[in-house]
Amino acid sequence: MIVHNLDPVLVDIGFFQIRWYSIAYIIGIILGWFYAVKIIRNNNDLVVINQTNLEELFIYLIFGIIFGGRLGYVLFYDLEHYSQNLFEILKIWNGGMSFHGGLLGIIISTLIFAKINKSNFLNFTDIIACVAPIGIFLGRIANFINGELVGKASSLPWSIIFPMVDSTPRHPSQIYEAILEGIVLFIIINFLALKKRLLIKTGYISGLFLILYSILRIVSENFREPDKHIGYIYNNISMGVLLSTITLFSGLIIILFVKKNAQNH
Repeated sequence: MIVHNLDPVLVDIGFFQIRWYSIAYIIGIILGWFYAVKIIRNNNDLVVINQTNLEELFIYLIFGIIFGGRLGYVLFYDLEHYSQNLFEILKIWNGGMSFHGGLLGIIISTLIFAKINKSNFLNFTDIIACVAPIGIFLGRIANFINGELVGKASSLPWSIIFPMVDSTPRHPSQIYEAILEGIVLFIIINFLALKKRLLIKTGYISGLFLILYSILRIVSENFREPDKHIGYIYNNISMGVLLSTITLFSGLIIILFVKKNAQNH
């Protein structure tokens, strides 16, 4: 068995720390930006937004990701604790970000941007869907380094012992999620968007992203230990499964809307 001994702090000079968790978000945003620019430059026949639109949008997205991700975690996963420790909400470098909260933050910030610029909201979310798995991958790796969101007990050769939790060998569920929600999702979404040219159907990739992410997340939740202070909401349904079920149906609704809109035209 492997014992987790990774230090979540990259640099520590006493009064100031740089954590891997923060670095993961920064690198994810930077790589996402460069890849989004590449998509726009190389696919003029598929994409209707330009680099200037993207530059302006990314400022909105950064705030949406950070505030949405943090507030989502507070509201969905540990409201009781944070309501009694309000200052702890600001300590995002210690971990505690919700994908579904970040997703909601991205949706709201993109809606605001699209309304201000009188643009089609789904044109932007289609590009975001193509680059989002990069950030998800790095975020899950950061979860692993932090030793959080641990997996269920396992006897497999690659099981990990997280000493800060207990001495039980566990599934490296964070790595499973990094592979499924990051690498696998990135390959599928970008294949469909660029090779199969689905970007030309505005909103289709956004809907597919929600559907595919939700399915992969629900699969990975089977290997992940539910949060102790929440447990299972009903039978084997965790908070992650519940929220992913909602996003799954949201994706289906978007696909149906796109198809209906195409038929009407």
